[in-house]
Amino acid sequence: MSPVLSVLSLLFLLLQTAVAVELRPGYYAETCPGAEAVVREVMKKALIREPRSVASVMRFQFHDCLVNGCDGSLLLDDTPTMVGEKEALSNINSLRSFEVIDEAKDALEKACPGVVSCADVVIMAARDAVALTGGPNWEVKLGRMDSLTASQEDSNDIMPSPRANASFLIDLFARYGLSIQDLVALSGSHSIGQARCFSIMFRLYNQSGTGRPDPAINPGFRDELYKLCPQGGDENVTGNLDSTPRAFDNQYFKDLVAGRGFLNSDQTLFTYPRTKAYVRTFSQDQNEFFRAFVEGMIKMGDLVSDRPSEIRRNCRVVNGRPVDGLLDS
Repeated sequence: MSPVLSVLSLLFLLLQTAVAVELRPGYYAETCPGAEAVVREVMKKALIREPRSVASVMRFQFHDCLVNGCDGSLLLDDTPTMVGEKEALSNINSLRSFEVIDEAKDALEKACPGVVSCADVVIMAARDAVALTGGPNWEVKLGRMDSLTASQEDSNDIMPSPRANASFLIDLFARYGLSIQDLVALSGSHSIGQARCFSIMFRLYNQSGTGRPDPAINPGFRDELYKLCPQGGDENVTGNLDSTPRAFDNQYFKDLVAGRGFLNSDQTLFTYPRTKAYVRTFSQDQNEFFRAFVEGMIKMGDLVSDRPSEIRRNCRVVNGRPVDGLLDS
């Protein structure tokens, strides 16, 4: 490559990076004014079709943004030269409903081709998942770009397991400038949705290698979980993350106070001194939970990528890559 072309290539990459961090409300007001309405409509249909799907889609913001910034890397399928993030330890057999993002992106490509990034679709869809299930609505900042690659290794290194305790989670969130309040409020995303028995077998039958259940589990709730997730049973059976799994509310925190948290990483928020007070506050004041949750989601959405990027036409592949034997162009 000639020196002139090298300089031009460098300038192009720098331009892409600069665009990636230009986040603001109303970013698509002129280029795709109906973008947010398009995504909201797709999410409404997904909620009707399968209520659990919107909770699954909301999780994408967490699993995308905490791994090298909010850049849509989570959505990329594996290629012969890249192992993506969908089958990372915290994602495989867990993350689902990618087709909802595909539907939103397809609708946007029909309305305004090549304008709205997949990374922004994730942010809009996460907000809509909350608002459509009774939670707060808020103005999202948009303008992200889509990464050209993904990293299963990075996802494995960063994303916490269901066994994580509050101390670990505090340290993890602090790496991204997220406070203890942010951690507890954002954990309230488990107000909707379900998780697999696989995620709790250890706390039911061998917590910390003791051969006994987690003593923090309410005895009555523990008996319910024994029936749902018996030893030797199907570990893909799912249980509700709180007792109102289709309503985004503060019941999740009330359940933690009562010892009825489904995941270890949830219940530990009430047993750990540095997080306990926030759990109690949010259990008593839903408006305060909503306020803190929105604040945390916006802060997490501000985690941007500085890697080379583009606006993908198909969220599963970078532009120019083959799709089912055809060239995506």
